[in-house]
Amino acid sequence: MRIAIIGYGKMGKLIHSLAEEAGHSVIATIGLKNKEELEQLKKEDVDVAIEFSHPDAAMDNYKSLLSAGIPVVTGTTGWHEKLDEVRELVIAREGSFFHASNFSIGVNIVFQLNKMLAKLMEGKNDYSLTIKEIHHTTKKDAPSGTAISLAEQIIQNNSSKTDWINEESKDSQIIPIFSERIADAKGFHEVDYSSEVDTIQIRHNAKSREGFAKGALVAAEWLMGKKGIFTMEDMMT
Repeated sequence: MRIAIIGYGKMGKLIHSLAEEAGHSVIATIGLKNKEELEQLKKEDVDVAIEFSHPDAAMDNYKSLLSAGIPVVTGTTGWHEKLDEVRELVIAREGSFFHASNFSIGVNIVFQLNKMLAKLMEGKNDYSLTIKEIHHTTKKDAPSGTAISLAEQIIQNNSSKTDWINEESKDSQIIPIFSERIADAKGFHEVDYSSEVDTIQIRHNAKSREGFAKGALVAAEWLMGKKGIFTMEDMMT
C-alpha cells in the first residue's frame, strides 16, 4: 500500500516504522509543521491515509481526504458527535472511511465481553458500576474514546443505565468514568461492577502502543477496495 500518515506524533511515527517493515510505502507524513501539504495529496498517489491527529483538526482532515477520493483510517477520538456529518460526506463522495476509538485487537475483544456482561448485569441492582481509564499526559481528550465506547455499549445493552459522566455520580442510572493522566501510560481501561460481597471486572492494560499501530495497518489493508463507513466490529465479525 501507498500510505499517507496524517498526524505525525508518537503514533504516526510508530505506524511509519511498522508500515515500512511490512513492505508498505509511506509517501507522505503530515503534521503541524507541514499541514498545508494535506491539500496536495491525490488519490492517484495514495491508497489510504492513516490519521491520528487532534480532535479539533480531525474533521477538516476528513473533509480534505474524502473530497480528494482518498480512503481514510482514523484513530482520532473526541469528534464523534459529528459522525453523521462524516457519514453524509462518505455517501456523497462514495468514499471509504474506517474509524475506531481503539485499534487494539485485545481492546476489541474486551468490547465484546463488555456487551455480554452488560446484558448479564441487567437488574442486578446490588452492584455499582464505574469505568476507569488511564492515559499519557499528552492525550488531549478525556474521557478516552475507548472509555466512552465502553459506557455506550453498556447503555445499549442494559436498560438501567441511561448516560455517562466524567466524574462521580450518585445517580445509579449514570455511569461514572474516572480519568487519570500519567506520564507515558500506554492505555488502561477497567469496567468495575462492585457489590458488598464481590467485584466483577473487565480490564485491559496496554503494554505498548504497538498493538494500536498494528491494528490500524490491518484496518487499512482490510479497507482496500471497500466503499462505505466501517468500524473494528465490521472487520472482526
